[in-house]
Amino acid sequence: MQYFTRHNVATLQAGRSVAQSSEVFLTRFSVVIPTLDEADHIDPLLTRLFALDLASGSFEVIFVDDGSRDGTPSRVRAWEAQANVRLIERHEQPDLAGSILAGVALAQSDVIVVMDPSHPPERLPALVAPLLDGSHDVAVGSRHVPGGGTGGWPHRQWLSRLGDWCARSLCDVSDTTSGFFAFRRELAATLTERARGYKTLLELLMAGQGKLRVVEVPVCFQQRTHGTARLSFHSQWIDLKRLVTLAGGTVSFGSTGRFAAVGLLGLVIDILLFQWLMSRGAGLALAHIVSFFAAAAVNYPLNSKWTFQPPPAGYPRWSHFGRFLTMGLFTLLMRGGVLAWLVYGWHMAPMLAIFPAVAVTAALQYLGSAFYVFPVQQDLPSADVRWRVASLGIVAFAVLLRLIYLGQAQLIPDEAYYWNYAQHMELSFYDHPPMVAWLIWLGTAIFGDTEFGVRIGAFICGLITMGYLYALARNLYDKSTGMRAVLLLAILPFYFSTGMVMTTDAPLVAAWAATLYYMERALIADQRSAWLGMGIAFGLGILSKYTLGLLGPAALLFVILDPASRRWLRRPQPYLAAALALLMFSPVIIWNMDNNWASIMFQSNRVKGGSEDQFAAHLLFLHLMVLLTPVGLLAAIMAVWPRTERDSSTYARRRRLFVRVFAGVPLAVFFVLSISESQRFHWTGPAWLALLPTMAWLMGQAGDFSTLARRVKAAWKPTIAVCIFLYAFVLHYVVLGIPGIPYNFLSEHYFWREATREIEQVVAEVRQRTGQEPIVVGMSKWSVAASLSFYNRSGKPMEIRSRNMFGDSGAMYDFWYPSEPPTSLPIILVGMRDHELERTRRIPDIGRMLVQPGPIQEQRVATPDGKPLRRIYYRIAQGYLGKNP
Repeated sequence: MQYFTRHNVATLQAGRSVAQSSEVFLTRFSVVIPTLDEADHIDPLLTRLFALDLASGSFEVIFVDDGSRDGTPSRVRAWEAQANVRLIERHEQPDLAGSILAGVALAQSDVIVVMDPSHPPERLPALVAPLLDGSHDVAVGSRHVPGGGTGGWPHRQWLSRLGDWCARSLCDVSDTTSGFFAFRRELAATLTERARGYKTLLELLMAGQGKLRVVEVPVCFQQRTHGTARLSFHSQWIDLKRLVTLAGGTVSFGSTGRFAAVGLLGLVIDILLFQWLMSRGAGLALAHIVSFFAAAAVNYPLNSKWTFQPPPAGYPRWSHFGRFLTMGLFTLLMRGGVLAWLVYGWHMAPMLAIFPAVAVTAALQYLGSAFYVFPVQQDLPSADVRWRVASLGIVAFAVLLRLIYLGQAQLIPDEAYYWNYAQHMELSFYDHPPMVAWLIWLGTAIFGDTEFGVRIGAFICGLITMGYLYALARNLYDKSTGMRAVLLLAILPFYFSTGMVMTTDAPLVAAWAATLYYMERALIADQRSAWLGMGIAFGLGILSKYTLGLLGPAALLFVILDPASRRWLRRPQPYLAAALALLMFSPVIIWNMDNNWASIMFQSNRVKGGSEDQFAAHLLFLHLMVLLTPVGLLAAIMAVWPRTERDSSTYARRRRLFVRVFAGVPLAVFFVLSISESQRFHWTGPAWLALLPTMAWLMGQAGDFSTLARRVKAAWKPTIAVCIFLYAFVLHYVVLGIPGIPYNFLSEHYFWREATREIEQVVAEVRQRTGQEPIVVGMSKWSVAASLSFYNRSGKPMEIRSRNMFGDSGAMYDFWYPSEPPTSLPIILVGMRDHELERTRRIPDIGRMLVQPGPIQEQRVATPDGKPLRRIYYRIAQGYLGKNP
């Protein structure tokens, strides 16, 4: 392998002395065919090749045989005398990359074609044409573009397809594992001596990342009928290791076994210490944290000295250790979720749950060590590739983090309230359209009335958002920008939460991203069919939240400002899309017609902010700092800055207009409203989706930018790390806890499962004492009543009402329980704060509506082992006199 590589480089540098004959000038391209036991294919292949409508002598065929035992070399030699065919016999370890380079070294033309007998020779002219006319550097025979495909491939080829899917993320070619491709001869010099395996095309593409002109030519591959396929599990394993190296990870041929040996030692220490601590009465969180760090203290020095390549001389040791510590913290917090899922969700004994948890830990540690702690030191991939790999790893971690904790973290009151929507299904609801209820109904119908069942809709909406945002950013810029846009979506606070917490924002963000995608396809790409998608996405969006309607004026403004889009005003597609969206919105219209337009009136008053005028623009700015992080907010401002993008082409101008209009119109509305009225902090969240592609594009630029722009770009890496750490830390904290950190600041809006158990005990005591079934009244607009309703599972169902029973607003409870007649049944008032049981903003004296109201009592809520969680307040009365006693 090394001989042919060096020989090839030397030949390219010194010039081809053999290219002096007149025959060389006739040879326009060389076909290199590596063979291994292909005797039955030689005659049919060459017959088809030389039957092509090509000028005589315009190409040569070079067979490179890797030690065939079926007479393949003899078949080739029989053709040497009658056609422009040559044979090279290699006697080294069979290796496709080595065979190709050997053929390149002997080639007499500047255009090299690589193929094997499974490839259709009839596509050869189409493959070489882009190189012969000078328009491209590499042409790929692709199975994954329109017109391409495979026919009757054996099952082992699924390994190849899996490898192709992995490699596709590293470069802008859909079929990176194709064995049928053409390239310019000088590109062979970019292959290093470490190039090996069966993915020579990928080696070429990665070596010239961002510099090569690549075209994909559709090709249909056929199943082999004879010969030996080079694909095997061993070869695919070699290719996978090489792929990791090309992506920037440190993987030597001995590191996997060494890592396993070191990991086994750490596993023994981890499990034994965990079980010892649990047997001594330590909590689950304390036991797994202590055992993890004990094992890590052993693993780190062994991995750094023995498993992976040690850092070069002069590399800061503390920086190296800091990387290891960061990776370890992420792994630890993820492992806590796995333990909670197994112990609390599947009711597995902690002594057994630690085994699969440690297995997950080992996989994450290996990937983190290979790519982050001990990255490659030679042949570093380009910055673009490093961003792609980082995007894949971070997005995968964020998605897995959500999925693991999805069913373990308790519902917040908002989610419990929307779960109550699903228990009272209607065409729409007073304070929101029905989409959130539909998603929760579907999720709980499949997975039961659990946290996972409630939230799975948000998780899927998050994945849909990622898909549409990636497609939008790829269309506006390129594939790398699309991957970084999804990275931003995964780490920015608002978007991370909407992909996990089931509120109306979850489907809204997904529909917003879809609407932007179809708008771009319709308005910039001029695709008529995109209007259908836009109508559906817009309809689903306003069924999620009325805010999406702001994209309608934005679209109209863009059409007015963009001359190329004004023709749509004279075409039927936009009006049909609007009609379709209106038709989909009809359930909300029907509900409002039946309920005196209650929802429309409520939302109108909500936008106005109530009756008190106040300047709140400064609060809007603070909200944006929370939603986007300070770095994200600065990047968003730079994304609309006039001088950020210097491209003056027509497409670039339309792209900038699209981004500014579709982000600017919604944001301008919220800013104007904030001048006189306070807005909800999360309302502007979806509007920033239009800016994420440009923010992601700026992350990957290395041009001459301002000092501020360079600092913002440099600040993204620590911002990403801090955000992911905080999400994992908070989820671990609320599910398993962190030893030494109390739950003081969660005293009102969390731990409703435990609080409900305490109220159930109070209800049982009242029921036993009076012989009557008490009515429980949550003394908040809906938070207390909704949370108690969801977590009331352990005993007899409670009769639960909201504070609208006393004449105050209860949102949908005004419709579900519009009135409660006077009764002598016991009344139990429950609140998050003690004063709520005496008065509200609209009711100065609640006691006058009650019969013999008792004192306000405080109930402390704790874990079974006595760890305090929160407080809850209740008050017992002997009856209810009605709203107007």
